[in-house]
Amino acid sequence: METELSHQKQIASLIGPDLQRLLREVGDPELARELLEDFHPEDIADLLRELDSTDAAEILKALPDDVAGPIFERLEQPTQSVIVSILGPEEAAEIASEMAPDDRADLIEALPDEVGEQLLDALERVDPEAARETETLGRFEEGTAGALMTPDFLSVTPRKTVSEAIQMVRQKGGQAETVYYVFVTNDSRRLEGVVSLRDLLLAEAQASIAEVMTTRVISVQPETDQEEVARQMSKYDLLAMPVVDRYQTLVGVITADDIMDVLTEEGTEDAQKLGGMEALENSYFATSFGTFLRKRATWLVVLFIGEFFTGTALRGYDEVLGAIGSLAFYLPLLISAGGNSGSQSSTLIIRGMAVGDVKLSDWWRIAVRELGIGLAMGLILAAVSVGRVYMWGDKGLLALVVAISVTGIVVMGCVVGAMLPLLLRRLGLDPATSSAPFIASLVDVLGIVIYMQLAKMLLASAIQKGIELKAATGH
Repeated sequence: METELSHQKQIASLIGPDLQRLLREVGDPELARELLEDFHPEDIADLLRELDSTDAAEILKALPDDVAGPIFERLEQPTQSVIVSILGPEEAAEIASEMAPDDRADLIEALPDEVGEQLLDALERVDPEAARETETLGRFEEGTAGALMTPDFLSVTPRKTVSEAIQMVRQKGGQAETVYYVFVTNDSRRLEGVVSLRDLLLAEAQASIAEVMTTRVISVQPETDQEEVARQMSKYDLLAMPVVDRYQTLVGVITADDIMDVLTEEGTEDAQKLGGMEALENSYFATSFGTFLRKRATWLVVLFIGEFFTGTALRGYDEVLGAIGSLAFYLPLLISAGGNSGSQSSTLIIRGMAVGDVKLSDWWRIAVRELGIGLAMGLILAAVSVGRVYMWGDKGLLALVVAISVTGIVVMGCVVGAMLPLLLRRLGLDPATSSAPFIASLVDVLGIVIYMQLAKMLLASAIQKGIELKAATGH
């Protein structure tokens, strides 16, 4: 598989120079049609990404609309916008009419308002039905089932026979997004069941659809979040998910290829947020320098300011550190232990919520579990830290302070790291916002307070002697 993917990625670099020569030297885009006709649309999209936007537009213009549409819909939205501006509304509408309805709606939404309206007007003249579909899908909020669905699906009434249904698949399957499921609706388009293509082929030709269909249909509503749709499709191993309104009327279908895009998009967004930055809308190289600066620097400044509290906490214990300077040697060990344990817990909980394993109602079970895990890991690190204290030749009482501190800090890191994502979800915020750097900054401050307070209690006499010695020597 890896070799095949590598081969596909090399196609653009192999064909690109020849294609550019045909366009620039020969000046005949029709030759490009012949060169590309045997390649998959995704491979051709890879090729266009390597070319100048003007050349890419010329290639799309040269290809038949039903070939150019599937290629165009695979390009990133910034590239699509540039190509639309080069082609103009009329020619762009010809290509857009052959795109999948949900991808076409995304294109219109991504364009500047004036350009999007011009393209939609042109689409109305080219393909009125496609324009109506686009307007319908455009009403739904981005990131919902309604924005993902396609109105191109196969449906029959339960009165039809298996033979009639198969004939319908042959006649209309080319226009449908998927043929693996045929949805069963009554005359009012109310969803009553579903029958798979496999069941159709295995059933008796004269059997009625009502006899072979499955009535337990998993469906979602247009307002359902796309992440929930992905969870449901993954849970039930579905290739397509019907979308119904509150009256159970079938309004669209979400296919597995769209859900794969959602999973990639959501996974990328969560990974970027966990890294301590705002999520990017486009790929790395399609993102401008200014966007990078805004998305990354904003959170970096927030986290940097957050670390001010770490300095404030340390300055509050300046007298303690001045009396026993060796206390400072162990600060990096302690605060890193808390930050790392907190990051582990937050990552596990955020991912658990994303896949549906963790619910808000589980908070108390999670708290107890993380408390136990934190205590066990803290004791392990405490044993290691005691060895380090003795290796540096410090006194046994200091080893006790470090051991108790690291245990408490790790326990705190685990509990805080687990609870913070749940709290953010409860407040209606994205749990991924509680990124590893944010939790690390929070735990740093709390860890310093724990460490210094323990030192003040257990090393009170040594601290007092240090203060008196410093006062006597004037240093």
